Amino acid sequence: MPGDTLLVFAHGDEAAAFVSAGVPHLLTGVGKVNAALELTRGVLDGSPPDRVVVLGTAGAVSDDARLDTVYQISAGVQHDFSLPSPRLELADPIIDETAVIATGDVFVQDDAQRAVLAALGATLVDMETYAYASVCARLGIPLQVFKTPSDFADSSTTQDEWDGIAGAKSRQLFAFVEERLPELLG
Repeated sequence: MPGDTLLVFAHGDEAAAFVSAGVPHLLTGVGKVNAALELTRGVLDGSPPDRVVVLGTAGAVSDDARLDTVYQISAGVQHDFSLPSPRLELADPIIDETAVIATGDVFVQDDAQRAVLAALGATLVDMETYAYASVCARLGIPLQVFKTPSDFADSSTTQDEWDGIAGAKSRQLFAFVEERLPELLG
């Protein structure tokens, strides 16, 4: 992996543009358990990387979020766990567009739930980042996460719609990497 960086995606559709370009990466699968298990396996298989970079999509829970923007995640909170979970701070931002992300094992498509997540201080919501952050914090590996909103995580959002959008978002993430993180492309 270029520069001893492990590039990670949760879903194959998010990685499609990178697969087409032959960019090495780890695919973890969707959800916190898959994310934690596969990232741990990927990090401990051979020499640990100097850093982990995650690219993917997320739902927008803040009205200020823009679908045409790639955000660097500055912190993560867990929203679907009944006990208090610590806010996990991620690596210092290298871009101006930052966001806090709420993570839970549910595809958010509900206006009331969207409002609850925004009240937590989240701009975005996904199903993996908190797990990635927890693994990297425990193993002492710097983590950078970059997410682009695929939808507004509201009552008009459907999972079927997401599948069609993910390919376009993969191309958006690839263009972002070409411009901002070209070392990931080898």
